Amino acid sequence: MPNAFLYVILGFAAGILSGLVGIGGGLIIVPALVYVFKFTQMQAQGTTLALLLPPIGVLAALVYYKGGYVDIKAAIFICMGFLVGGLLGARTAIGLPNLFLQRFFGILMFLMSLKMMFTK
Repeated sequence: MPNAFLYVILGFAAGILSGLVGIGGGLIIVPALVYVFKFTQMQAQGTTLALLLPPIGVLAALVYYKGGYVDIKAAIFICMGFLVGGLLGARTAIGLPNLFLQRFFGILMFLMSLKMMFTK
């Protein structure tokens, strides 16, 4: 799978942000799969749910899977990076001031909202 390394990097980055400010799946992985990996919105959502399957979303991911909107290989590789990234992000967050984390989270959400509103 040619994108395996890039999927792991995506999972790693999303994991860091998840550990750092509590975000990752919907805010980072879904847009990255759509804009970088050229997944459809449905494929991105279904694949993201599949990678989050162990902790949450088992029934929702099953619905997307049955509809043909889950890339299992991508979900596994992203999950691998997400595990390590989440650990590093959480360890980093513990040492940062609360105000910094609040502002960082707000900036990320704002930038992603602009991207999703004003691009195809």
